Amino acid sequence: MTLDIKLANQEFILHPRGGIFWVEKSMLLISDVHLGKVAHFRKFGAAVPQKAIHKNFILLDEIVKHFQPFQICFLGDLFHSSLNKEWQLFENWVEKTPSEIVLIAGNHDIIAPEKFESLGIQIFQELILDNFLLTHHPEERENLINFCGHIHPAVRLQGFGRQRLKLPCFFKKTNQLILPAFGEFTGTYVLEPTKEDEVYAIVEDEVVKI
Repeated sequence: MTLDIKLANQEFILHPRGGIFWVEKSMLLISDVHLGKVAHFRKFGAAVPQKAIHKNFILLDEIVKHFQPFQICFLGDLFHSSLNKEWQLFENWVEKTPSEIVLIAGNHDIIAPEKFESLGIQIFQELILDNFLLTHHPEERENLINFCGHIHPAVRLQGFGRQRLKLPCFFKKTNQLILPAFGEFTGTYVLEPTKEDEVYAIVEDEVVKI
């Protein structure tokens, strides 16, 4: 179940897979997919199931089919490492995906820009669209609302007794919204919200405001 929010008179839909759909722009924002990470770890002997390689592409297909965006903007760390066999899967995915794709470069995006450009993917260090600043690392810029990733945010909830849950989340500060990591094989970092912050946790197939 998705959740609708409004920022600077624009409508956004938070999806439980970790993406945000910007309604007015028909733009899907996704951060920290880390394609290639599974193959990278398997290459060095980590016991990661082979099927995990395909999971990210299945999830990407699912969210793209749901929104059918005109444009997909990856907010950095699209590909985790140097070229490996997952790049071919990514090429195939791009070829069959009708949306225009742009990439905000992240610290893990070390593959030559020419490889992305050959697939029709434009790369930027940042983008400013209307009142919004799109980056990989969190930024603060006067009069702009920052959409970013990098942190892989999560929130820790405590229930009765010793029951504790750590949930990935969309973490909203006054002029910033940090997206959760989209990739399946990524990990999370727990953030402690203040009274001014808003947290939208991902609970199974639902986005819930905490």
